[in-house]
Amino acid sequence: MLVTSARATALYDRVQRVIPPIEWPAFADDIDAILDLKRQRNAVVLAHNYQTPEIFHCVADIVGDSLALARKAMTVEADVIVLAGVHFMAETVKLLNPGKTVLIPDMRAGCSLAESITGEDIRLLRQRYPGVPVVAYVNTSAAVKAESDICCTSGNALAVVESLGVPRVIMLPDEYLAQNIAAQTEVEIIAWKGHCEVHERFTPADIRQLREDHPGVTVLAHPECPPEVVAEADFSGSTAAMSDYVGKRKPPRVVLMTECSMSDNVAVEHPEVEFIRPCNLCPHMKRITLANIRAALEQNRHVVTVSPKIADRARLAVERMLAV
Repeated sequence: MLVTSARATALYDRVQRVIPPIEWPAFADDIDAILDLKRQRNAVVLAHNYQTPEIFHCVADIVGDSLALARKAMTVEADVIVLAGVHFMAETVKLLNPGKTVLIPDMRAGCSLAESITGEDIRLLRQRYPGVPVVAYVNTSAAVKAESDICCTSGNALAVVESLGVPRVIMLPDEYLAQNIAAQTEVEIIAWKGHCEVHERFTPADIRQLREDHPGVTVLAHPECPPEVVAEADFSGSTAAMSDYVGKRKPPRVVLMTECSMSDNVAVEHPEVEFIRPCNLCPHMKRITLANIRAALEQNRHVVTVSPKIADRARLAVERMLAV
C-alpha cells in the first residue's frame, strides 16, 4: 500500500478496520494537505458524527453530534473553522463565532428537516397558537431559529421542553422527534410535519428482521425515527448517546438505526463490538469530502454568512438552549 507520509501511515493504522487498504491511497494526499493547511491558516475542522471515517478520524479536530459541536464551537480559538457537516450546522457555528471565518466545503449540503419549514411558517403558527413558546430543533435555518424562542437537539430536547415550565409548546420541524419527546413528558407538544429523509425510512419490520438474522443484537435508534421504530428498539438517543451506550455497555453485537457512517466511526473506538450495518445514507452529509475540505482551505470557500437582521435573534435562541 502506498501512502505519502509516515503521518498518513499512522492515521491509517487507526481506521484500517473500516477503510480497505485499496482505498487509502486515494485519501492520503488530501489528508496530508489538509493537516498542513490547518496549521498554515490557524484553522480547525469540526465534523459531525455522520461524516465518513477518513474525515472524522483523520482530519477533524472536534467531532460530535449537533449539541457537542455547538458547545465546542464557542471555545474555538482558531481564525478559520471548516464545518464538515450540513449548512444549518455551519450557520450555528457562525452565530456563535461572529468574528471568525466559517467555511462549508459544499453549499449544497442541506437537510430535509431544515428545508421543511420557514420563518413565515412560524409566524403563522404563532397567530394560530398565541402565547405558546416555539422550540426549534437545531436542524433548522438561522431564519427559523430567529423566529423561535429556544433551540434544542435530539440530545437535550426533553430538558429544553420541560425547562420552559409551560403546559404546551410548539416543537418543530421534526414530527417524529416531537412525538418521541411527547411520550416522555406531561407537556403537550404541537408538532410540525417535517421528517428526516434518512431516519424516516427505518421501519419496525427492519428491526424484527435484524433480530431474526442476528440473534442477540442490541438495537439503538435515533429519536428522529418513527415512534413505532423507537418502541421496537432497545434504546433510543442522540448520536452521542448511542456512542456512549456502546462505550459503557459494550454489547457484543449492536445495530445503530441512523446514518451509515455513524457505525463506522464508533466501530473504530470499539473493536471488540460487532456492528451490524443497515445502510441509510444522508446524501447531504456525503457531499462533504476530503477533496472539498482541502479546496475550502486552499480557496477560502464557501464563506458562511448570516444576515445581521436575523443573527442576534437566532443567536439568542441557541444561547438559551446552551444555558439549559
